[in-house]
Amino acid sequence: MEKTIYIRMRHRLHISPNENVILKDAAQIIAPEPVLKKIENLIIHQLTAADGNIVIIDVMKVIQRITEVLGEFEVQTIGPAQTIIEVVTKKKGASIPFFLLIWFLLFFGSAMTLMNFHDDVSMGSVQEKIYTIITGKKDTRPLLFQIPYSVGLGLGMILFFNHVFKKRINDEPSPLEVEMFNYQMDLDNYVILHENKESMKHVHDD
Repeated sequence: MEKTIYIRMRHRLHISPNENVILKDAAQIIAPEPVLKKIENLIIHQLTAADGNIVIIDVMKVIQRITEVLGEFEVQTIGPAQTIIEVVTKKKGASIPFFLLIWFLLFFGSAMTLMNFHDDVSMGSVQEKIYTIITGKKDTRPLLFQIPYSVGLGLGMILFFNHVFKKRINDEPSPLEVEMFNYQMDLDNYVILHENKESMKHVHDD
């Protein structure tokens, strides 16, 4: 047991350009204390301009680096076999005019979408009929019905997306967050498979 090292590769790691990727950042490590101190700062990859913005660190490369330092130790791996290194460059904050433009496009684009949907399904006519059924009076502008409906529509969107501006209503993820998560997982799987194909191609070429 004392000669076994357990490592679990992290799924994704953000790092600045031209930095060293060290073992404790790319993986969780369980090892005897003297060994842990010896390998946790082990450099497993040096980022260069040729790497681009995505680098895949395979667990086999990590094991190779560990055995170069501690040849007599057994390395057991748990979890994912690769870590995705995303090179993050410092970005300038968006200017206020640009932010207002995006807000304007999203706000009025969403408003037009809702209005076109309501027009397609003849929502105005339906609301008039419902108002007549409930009150027994005919009104072409049943504001008593339309105003609560509009407020409820807005509250429903807030509950659906589970956010009020930056504040989360509860810990449950919104459907949009779930879809973004699924998209990111599919993207990560594609990147891993693509990088592995490129690596195998280089090996065969050599």
